[in-house]
Amino acid sequence: MGAAIEVRDLHKSYGGRAAVGGIDLDVAEGEILAFLGPNGAGKTTTIEILEGYRTRDSGSVSVLGVDPASAPLAWRERIGIVLQESEPVAELTALESVTMHAAYYANPRDPAEVLDVVGLSDSADQRTRKLSGGQKRRLDLALALVGSPSLVFLDEPTTGFDPSARRESWTMIDALRQLGSTVLLTTHYMDEAEHLADRIVVIAGGLIVARGTADELAQQVGASTRITWRPDPGQPAPPSTIGATIADGRASIETDDVVGVLHALTSWAVENGVGLDELNVARPTLEDVYLTLTGGGDEAGPTRSGPEPATGRSRPRDRRASRGSR
Repeated sequence: MGAAIEVRDLHKSYGGRAAVGGIDLDVAEGEILAFLGPNGAGKTTTIEILEGYRTRDSGSVSVLGVDPASAPLAWRERIGIVLQESEPVAELTALESVTMHAAYYANPRDPAEVLDVVGLSDSADQRTRKLSGGQKRRLDLALALVGSPSLVFLDEPTTGFDPSARRESWTMIDALRQLGSTVLLTTHYMDEAEHLADRIVVIAGGLIVARGTADELAQQVGASTRITWRPDPGQPAPPSTIGATIADGRASIETDDVVGVLHALTSWAVENGVGLDELNVARPTLEDVYLTLTGGGDEAGPTRSGPEPATGRSRPRDRRASRGSR
């Protein structure tokens, strides 16, 4: 399996302040990678460089084997982008919007098929101005997929969704893997990243601070699984070898050896006739790990100067003009 994205020693500064301070990044073909970081961490700047929207100061970047800074039109047709915010042409129906965008590509997918993939078949003839917020985000994804992209950038694709709509969107995003697309996902929902991503990369202060699966990130920060239960009054205390502490009426154990500790705990409980009421095993959440890695807060964004566009991008109405000017 080859690399869809290869970045080495990437640097970008604004007004003398480093937004990206020399990062390396690899995304394998067919992989879904979650790229996480607080506001101002350098996440959006990095992605815009990968998309060809923004120039870098130094470093090497290869996306689908091409440098985005000098990419031809044929390369741009292999990229699908779902932006944080967009507004479709209000007068067109969903099917008309996708059909119009399909005409910009040499080998597009069938528009009706794409609408079915994103769950908009029943709204194909609906004017986009009448679509709900969640339906518009589905349309955004359809517009990104109609060109049969090899690589899809999903920039916070489920922001504003209710829990049910988010879960449905996860199914759609997961299906991109079946279509053979590589996906670079940004999100502020840690459960979304954990559910969808093959790997997670965390950036903070312009530097990558961790990479790996959710479990591997937890190991990197030394996050342990917590075993807790509510001991009955007067019952014997567990042996010191188990390492339990009791506070506020609950016993707890922090461990990396979950199976071994549970075996020792339950064996002791059975031998001594002790109940383990409200026994709970809680592995560290990705949110806990993320907050540890990033310091638990947003960072100030870089000061921008010159003609560089600010972040918070929106989709241009005429995609042909967008592709020709990026």
